[in-house]
Amino acid sequence: MTEVAQLLPLALLGAVLGLDVVSFPQAMISRPLVAATAAATLLGDPARGLLVGATLEMFALETLPFGASRYPEWGSAAVIGGGLFAMHGTASPGALTVAVLVALIAAWVGGWSMVQVRKLNARLARQRHDAVASGSKRVVEGLQVFGLTADLARGGLLTAAMLAIALPAQTFALGAWSSDPRVSRAVVVAVAASVAVGAVWKVVHAAPGARWLLLGGLAVGLALLALR
Repeated sequence: MTEVAQLLPLALLGAVLGLDVVSFPQAMISRPLVAATAAATLLGDPARGLLVGATLEMFALETLPFGASRYPEWGSAAVIGGGLFAMHGTASPGALTVAVLVALIAAWVGGWSMVQVRKLNARLARQRHDAVASGSKRVVEGLQVFGLTADLARGGLLTAAMLAIALPAQTFALGAWSSDPRVSRAVVVAVAASVAVGAVWKVVHAAPGARWLLLGGLAVGLALLALR
């Protein structure tokens, strides 16, 4: 499958999962663990997508998407990261590092793009204020459909554009990569783990009883691991 042909299904997946982040259906399929694995599965290598997804999930634990606050958009970003990593079937030393770095950049750009869609929706709603205030079903439904469509297009365009830019950059970077693959992967995992630990600590030390739930979960996990 050529790179151009690979972009099309990934762009469509990025559109759908970008939509899931906030607009619809908010079914958690946009979580990095799911999104990156799905992207890599389209390219025939789900295991590599799972690895990228697990790494990005540790970064995403820091995100608390409350209200109208600005936060990274992990759905499309994870599709981009999973797709980039899966496109390199050989174990390139810096493939994981580059895929995660591009995904983090895409998550930041995606967060910015969501804000722009919200501003556009608000502007259109203000222009139709009287109709909305009067309870016009047609206008309200039209605004909702437009908002969903705009968010769908945003995710698709973001995914396609980031992949189109990142693919040649990734090829160049991996061609010049000379560090030990174990070191580069260890650095990525260590940084991701430190972010995840910080995110967990913020919740655990503030919520009553959360520490015991965390310890209980760890105990159950270790017990299941021992049974294997």
